[in-house]
Amino acid sequence: MPREPRIRVKALIYSVAVTLLLSAAYVPRLAGAASLCETCELQIGIGDTYHFWGTTGGVVFPITLNWSDGRYELGLFRLSSRQILYNAHSPYGRLMADPYWGLSLSRRWRIFTRGPVKGFFGFGISAKTESDQLSITRLDFASQLGVRFPLPGNRVIAELTFRHWSNGGIRLPNHGQDFVTLTVRLNSGLFGPDRPEVAMDGVVNFKVALSADDARTANLP
Repeated sequence: MPREPRIRVKALIYSVAVTLLLSAAYVPRLAGAASLCETCELQIGIGDTYHFWGTTGGVVFPITLNWSDGRYELGLFRLSSRQILYNAHSPYGRLMADPYWGLSLSRRWRIFTRGPVKGFFGFGISAKTESDQLSITRLDFASQLGVRFPLPGNRVIAELTFRHWSNGGIRLPNHGQDFVTLTVRLNSGLFGPDRPEVAMDGVVNFKVALSADDARTANLP
């Protein structure tokens, strides 16, 4: 990649990184303020890299922002350690990637619902600050397959997501960046106040809404 576009990609990723990190840092302070985005959810978590279902030892720190009831996701990812692949061809380990910053923007679709558990698929684009054996290009396609579920107690919503970034074989090498993330929603007034769970197709949980209406009616004089 020419030097000037490479600098632009890094500048874009760093700008988004600063924005999301500052947003996460100021969540507790602004919890009582008006929401900047009624449908937005800010999530943080941790993840791990793998290749063909074998771990490559990379630790991932994700911060994601989704909006429009989960239809769109902007993600910032810090792959914080070297990724080394061990297999029959490389018994002593093969360096696949050094640490880098990554960014993705995806459209997501709900594919199933089982009670409070929802599955989704997403597709979009990704960018990263370094090229490596996993992908020689810094701008790639991004796909994801995940499940959204409440943790015990139903007070915290989590997402377990398998992600894949690659250029589709346009340029080689292109083994693809595979990683899995586990993120939890930050409840605050900054990005989306606490509200009834909304499905990705925009259908509101009417049982919760009706219960709230009944409670208000009971309190009327």
